[in-house]
Amino acid sequence: MRRLFSLFNVICAALLAAAVLAYQAVQKPPALPEAPKLQLAERTAMKVQVYFTDPQVRTLKAETRTVQVTQSNPRAVAQAALNVWAAGPNSSANLAVVPAGTAAPKVYLRGTHYYVDLPAAYANLRYGASGERMLLCTLTRTLLDTRGDDVSFVLNGQPVDTLGQINMRDPFTRQDCADE
Repeated sequence: MRRLFSLFNVICAALLAAAVLAYQAVQKPPALPEAPKLQLAERTAMKVQVYFTDPQVRTLKAETRTVQVTQSNPRAVAQAALNVWAAGPNSSANLAVVPAGTAAPKVYLRGTHYYVDLPAAYANLRYGASGERMLLCTLTRTLLDTRGDDVSFVLNGQPVDTLGQINMRDPFTRQDCADE
């Protein structure tokens, strides 16, 4: 008569039990992750100068606006200022530079140099040379009001030579837009 509890049978039974336990462990649904705790960031009110144009599109007009930022770093303040710029002026004596509902440009900061990524819709505004210059100058003066040396522009993430008739190869400085 053969032995029921031979060494081979015991090892095979142990391996079979381990395989069943491993199969059950693999088939279990994973534990649901815990949702992160919502932390409300404290918003700080900051005053910024935002530039628009007069109705004749000849001079720059400044408005002091209050923006809410969660971080008081220069890039966050600059982006908040451009969001207010795209929303348009509060005063009826000033004219918005972009149509209502147009997306605000994205702004990036490297050292003292601003980089502004204009949305693709800005290429289709067809403002003419004075309107295009006013668009770029209102952005430049808004960003360089408190800090920074110059502003470089790209269109839809790509460097371009011109926006309509205005040369965008070189960065804009305060002096480029001082005569407006």
